[in-house]
Amino acid sequence: MPAILTVPCRSVSAVIDQHCHAERRQRFLELLGGAAAVIPAAPLVTHHADCEWPFRQNSDFWYLTGFDEPDAVALLLPHRPEGERYVLFVQPREPGAEVWTGRRWGTEGVVHHFGVDIAHPLADLPTLLPDYLHGAEGIAFRVGHHPSVEPLVLKAWAGQLDRQPRVGSAALALVAPCPLLHRLRLQKTPEELERLRKACGISAEAHELARQAAAPGGSERQIQAVIEQHFLSSGARGPAYGSIVAGGDNACVLHYIANSDVLRDGDLLLIDAGCSISDYYNGDITRTFPINGRFSGEQRALYELVLEAQNAAIASVKPGGTAEEVHATALRVLVEGLLDLGLLAGQVDSVIEQGAYRHLYMHRTGHWLGLDVHDVGAYRLGEHPVSLSPGMVLTVEPGLYVSDRLPVPEGQPAIEERWKGIGIRIEDDVAVRDGSELACGHEVLTAAALKDTADMEG
Repeated sequence: MPAILTVPCRSVSAVIDQHCHAERRQRFLELLGGAAAVIPAAPLVTHHADCEWPFRQNSDFWYLTGFDEPDAVALLLPHRPEGERYVLFVQPREPGAEVWTGRRWGTEGVVHHFGVDIAHPLADLPTLLPDYLHGAEGIAFRVGHHPSVEPLVLKAWAGQLDRQPRVGSAALALVAPCPLLHRLRLQKTPEELERLRKACGISAEAHELARQAAAPGGSERQIQAVIEQHFLSSGARGPAYGSIVAGGDNACVLHYIANSDVLRDGDLLLIDAGCSISDYYNGDITRTFPINGRFSGEQRALYELVLEAQNAAIASVKPGGTAEEVHATALRVLVEGLLDLGLLAGQVDSVIEQGAYRHLYMHRTGHWLGLDVHDVGAYRLGEHPVSLSPGMVLTVEPGLYVSDRLPVPEGQPAIEERWKGIGIRIEDDVAVRDGSELACGHEVLTAAALKDTADMEG
């Protein structure tokens, strides 16, 4: 293998502070009106036998609390007096348990360090929850996701409804908190954008290392190790999702994660990988390059077409645009290029309208990015696509996947063998920016990962 490029390790210690979480809670309380919100943390999840997966906090809970322990429950209570509106139920300090699983903050710790008004042991939730929900006009709780907490919420609400004829009041509705919370999460603050820059920067460095390390005769698994070692040595939690390291025809499997094949001379290598940093913000980058350092004629033609489509789509990211326009821009460039190459036949508009390209390009051009890799937030409001505005972050990732896995649509040309087994995707993370800050209306957070054709052959 060629010598591995050395990239300096960068600290990720400057996490979002509690002041930011407090501001988020305040905005959420204002949106709740008179409804009380019950927001559970994530539980521990069994991997096998008595071994558990590494803990990953629920993103909604983390967004509001910054608290990284399992099985906690947060109450946001706008109907209560000031000083009683943020209540947290947590696992108590318990030396016998902590010697096995690590230190807990406990009730005193969360009050002193996490801005909590009132804290209780988790075991008190069944007894105290009805009183805390009393007087709320509604209850905001995500049904179907929290099996240990949901019966307690429903029992408390049922009790209110049973007493309503006598006391004259009850929470009139059980509503989902997601639309309110996810609207907040979609619009990133300057602090969040800085964290995303950090995650994207580490992810970009890993891609540069991977390209330096790849060579015929190596393995996909070795390249995965280079990438994820850099994530960890840079202070990240690890990969944000299962790293995709797909040589040759494996790249035509969109979520290929076996990463067990040999890197072959003459093939392309598609790498889709990003890190998750300490406060859960993520990078998500895809790059595709020739393993031996030289594109074949067919590989080059398709690579340059995908790159052209991606550049055009990124250029369309600006305030007032939409994610649908970003997709439509990339799609038109791809279809026009595929018609020129003879891989499609017909007129551009009719091919797009009929979906006759989908055996070669079967996914959308991007998704929101933030605390989740496929982050929350609506793409449409009824019949209308959501307008892009400063603070939104989305991926832009067109691709082409030429194989015989999907049937060629009627009226489209059969695929010649020389094209088969070529899978290409190019993905960047793009923040929508105010035109007064950046005239182009966007910032490519992952620009440090090279993608020009000449760089891929460097």
